[in-house]
Amino acid sequence: MARIACEEIFGPVLCVFKAQNLDEALAWANGTEYALTGGFFSRSPGNIERVKAELEAGNVYINRGITGAMVARHPFGGFKMSGTGTKAGGRDYLLHFLLPRVVTENDMRRGFAPEEAGDESERNH
Repeated sequence: MARIACEEIFGPVLCVFKAQNLDEALAWANGTEYALTGGFFSRSPGNIERVKAELEAGNVYINRGITGAMVARHPFGGFKMSGTGTKAGGRDYLLHFLLPRVVTENDMRRGFAPEEAGDESERNH
């Protein structure tokens, strides 16, 4: 495959190859090191479902342009060398910057526990 088809180029570049069938097209698309965005045009519901299930790309566009993710509606990020972990713009994106923590407490008090000096002042506030 030509070098231009295997690199992630950000610019007005179009690289077109004629695949013999959908198997070959998916093999080419999934055989690259990058997987930010992929697009597919078809009228076949079966082929559309197959591409939705098998195309390895962070953003897959069907029967529409492959640019223009809608901010705050379409999370954006890729796989493989195009990946950044959690997708930017989605609900889970902020979780990428948090340190998850769980605290559990059994609040069933049994037996005598004398109040400490600080307890009384905390209750009055």
